[in-house]
Amino acid sequence: MKNRKRRRHLHTPGVSPGTITVPSDASAPRIDTMSWGPDTDPATVVRQNVTDIQRLPPLPPGHTLRWVNICGLGDAEVLQAVGKRFNIHPLALEDIANTTQRPKVEAYDSCLFIVARVPTGDGSMPPTRTGSDTGLHAGQLMTEQLSICVGSDFVLTFQEDSEDVFEPVRRRLMSSNSKLHANGADYFAYAIIDAAIDAFFPLLEYYGEALETLEADVISKPALEEITRIHDLKRNLLTARRAVWPQREMLNAILRDETPFIGASTKVYLRDCYDHTVQLIDAIETYREIASGLVDILLSSQSNRMNEIMKVLTIISTIFIPLSFVAGVYGMNFDTTSPWNMPELSWKYGYPVVVGGMISVGIGLLLWFRHRGWLGKRDH
Repeated sequence: MKNRKRRRHLHTPGVSPGTITVPSDASAPRIDTMSWGPDTDPATVVRQNVTDIQRLPPLPPGHTLRWVNICGLGDAEVLQAVGKRFNIHPLALEDIANTTQRPKVEAYDSCLFIVARVPTGDGSMPPTRTGSDTGLHAGQLMTEQLSICVGSDFVLTFQEDSEDVFEPVRRRLMSSNSKLHANGADYFAYAIIDAAIDAFFPLLEYYGEALETLEADVISKPALEEITRIHDLKRNLLTARRAVWPQREMLNAILRDETPFIGASTKVYLRDCYDHTVQLIDAIETYREIASGLVDILLSSQSNRMNEIMKVLTIISTIFIPLSFVAGVYGMNFDTTSPWNMPELSWKYGYPVVVGGMISVGIGLLLWFRHRGWLGKRDH
């Protein structure tokens, strides 16, 4: 998938409610439609690309439901035409074009308007191993807005870009004995929401594997360079949390509120979506705690390693302090003729005695450090 910059879209202050302002970098819309009925087999499912939504023909005989998918929000006239054709409220069209909406649900007279978010960008690809590095790397996770309008005999979906995330749903439509044929628009809307939520599960599996690899690397060979990988994962987990957490509230609102567009039989399936959302949130929170713990472990390991280095250097310096003292005393070169000056300077074996004494002092200090537990294991 292509890498996109984070899109910021804000209305000009003071504009009239319901004003459609499309992002300047939005893709040109592509309209794809499918229609079917309760007795439809895969051979009679009608799929076609549409250039003028106003010329959309009526449903074929035996077909009771139409799905219109608009990929790309770069043309305000197309959005207005879709709204006019299906009687979509102007405020819903405004939220469709403003792609910074958080997941929510709003009831209008003609339809139920639902906003969800789906993963996209490099972060939705599996982490890959690069070069000689044994770690897993994932790109930046992005999410795009998915807008859904559920009517009595139609379902409209609006995607930001022409990156199709509904291919599994289409395969179900083209399969024999699919429940999508026998149920109404509310069940099909459930299938779309379920596909959007399930798209996060592979991501969390990838991030879980990456965290396991990071944990092993941090424990075995801690390096400050791992902080970059940890923060990349934490950033992606935060993006996933921002997308998934409000979707739980959105599903809870659908289950709680009564609406003519969602039947009681479909709410049973939506409760399953709610459970999946809770599982995602639990996994995301767990992984975020693990990632934060890895930072603490890494910094502690670095601190302990530095302490070990300083301990070794201190021990070496401590050993050489008395040796430097002895060497300094014998380096003063006093006159050997005086009885009060260093008589051992004239000894035959003075040099080997002093060197041996210095070696003995060094060995004695090493043994004492070991006995105190400052060097290696403490003697009991």
